This record gives sequence, structure tokens and C-alpha cells, in this order.
Amino acid sequence: MRLIQELVDNVASNVEQVILGKQREIRLALIALLCEGHILIEDVPGVGKTLLAKAIAKSLGLQFKRIQFTPDLLPSDVTGVSVFNQRNSEFEFREGPIFANIVLADEVNRATPKTQSALLEAMEERQATIDGQTRLMPRPFLTIATQNPIEYEGTFPLPEAQLDRFLLKLSLGYPDRQSEIDILSKLTATLPIDLIDQVVGIEQIVEAQTLVHDVYVDDKIKQYIVEMTRATREHPDIYLGASPRGSMALYHASQALAASSGRDYVIPDDVKHLSQPTLAHRLIISPAARIKNVEANNVLQQIVSGLQVPGAAPRQR
Repeated sequence: MRLIQELVDNVASNVEQVILGKQREIRLALIALLCEGHILIEDVPGVGKTLLAKAIAKSLGLQFKRIQFTPDLLPSDVTGVSVFNQRNSEFEFREGPIFANIVLADEVNRATPKTQSALLEAMEERQATIDGQTRLMPRPFLTIATQNPIEYEGTFPLPEAQLDRFLLKLSLGYPDRQSEIDILSKLTATLPIDLIDQVVGIEQIVEAQTLVHDVYVDDKIKQYIVEMTRATREHPDIYLGASPRGSMALYHASQALAASSGRDYVIPDDVKHLSQPTLAHRLIISPAARIKNVEANNVLQQIVSGLQVPGAAPRQR
């Protein structure tokens, strides 16, 4: 798994030149890319959400497109539309911005549910059905959606079905004091994103995405993952727990984390490290617990700390 480890290290180091002090979040974003999953970033404006997506795309030489979600955005503005060509008397399809390697769905919760649902098929099946014709997404394909946790007026909360389709949910947060000073020190006439170059080819990414599936997961680790997700369904403070899709997300993300660490097998710490970003956004807190200000992250931390950590051996040669 040295290929994957070197790939992640090179891209992370490159992105860290423009996103300062967020090594964990950068690596989690790359884990989602390796798993062919998608990311939801919930954070306040100005912390680098768009810059993160652009920096990853440029480091990998991938096509990047941004969609600004607004209440008047239509599904065809996302997926594309067929336009009648008067010269040849035929309809021609014009691709929407969803047909890119990395798509930034900015402020996704500002669009209507009908427009939000235009993302569902592309995210889950990597295809879009338009005018009865199915069109495949390019590979690799990564959707990074953002939303503001503060503003609720004029927004349409993401339904559970759509939240469940995001592999990870991240929050960049404000930089620490020194990182913010370093950001000011790097302010020049040249934009920071223009200072980085491509460090990995598309072929390497696709190969790494295939190799991730070969990472060994011991049966005890699988049981650990299932016990964790099942515990979310039985906890008194949780109205709706993680679905089997949550188990699969934690499984694949653990494989990617192990591979990015240079291992060809998953250890319990991989699962524990990824439990919050992969499962917390899939949980719905009960009304009674919400009154007590109980949060999904706290409940999940309580569940993880109460589970017995299994021992797991590397794959036998």
C-alpha cells in the first residue's frame, strides 16, 4: 500500500500550502476520494471550504466545477438540458456542472428539495438520467457540498436520505492563532491556489481507488463496526440510528485510512478515528434528548467508549 500512502502524503503536503493548520480535515477529504464517496462540510463562511475543493482538484489535475445553490436554481441547471439545434433540426445535450471530477455544491441547503434531489442519483449511482437517457459521471467523481450552520432563514434542510449519501461530514473550523498569522503572511498579489501544481495523475488516483478494496478487514473488525452501528439504533437518545449504508461507509473509510497509513489491514483505531465523521450526521436525536441539548457527536463518543475493542491480526500470508 506504499503507492496509496505516497499519493496521499504528496497531495496532502501540496494542499497544506494553501489550507494551513487543517491536516486532519485534508486527509479525511482524500480518504473520501479514495473511497469514491462524497463530503458534506458544515461550517461558517470564510474558513476555506471552496479553497479546499479547488486545491485538491488542482493537486490531482482534475476538472473542477462549482454550483452556487440558490432558491431559484432548477434541476436542469445542475444536470444539464437538451437544446434544439435549428441547423440540423436535432436536440443537442449540454452538460450541466455536475459532469466534472470534483463538484462543489456551495450552500446546498439553499436550493429547493427538487433541485437537491438532482444530486442524489449522481452521488449514489454516478450517473444522471436526463430526458430518458442515462449519462455516466466521469471517474474519479467527488461531490463536496457545503452548508452554513448559522443561517436558517431561506434554507431547506437536507433530508435524511440525502444526508445518508455523504460518506463523511467535516467541519474545518477557525484556524489556530499561528496558522491565521501564517495566512496573513502569505497574502500577496498572487492567489495562494496559483502557487501549487499538479502532483498526482488521474491514472494513479483510479488505481489507488481500486487497490483500497484489497485492504484486509478481519472478522473481528467487521463485528466491531456492526456493533457500533447497531448500538446507535438502540441508544435511548437516538430516534433514528445509522443504516447499513453507515456500516459500509465506516468499513470502506477504514480501508482507505489503513492504506493511506501504509498498511494492508485495518486496525480498531482506524474505525474509532473515523466513527464520528462517518456516522454522526446519519443519527437523528430524539425530541426529548434534543431538549437537553444532547448532540450526535456526544452520543457517538459515549457508544464508542462503551464498546469492547477487539484484537485483530494482519492477513495471513
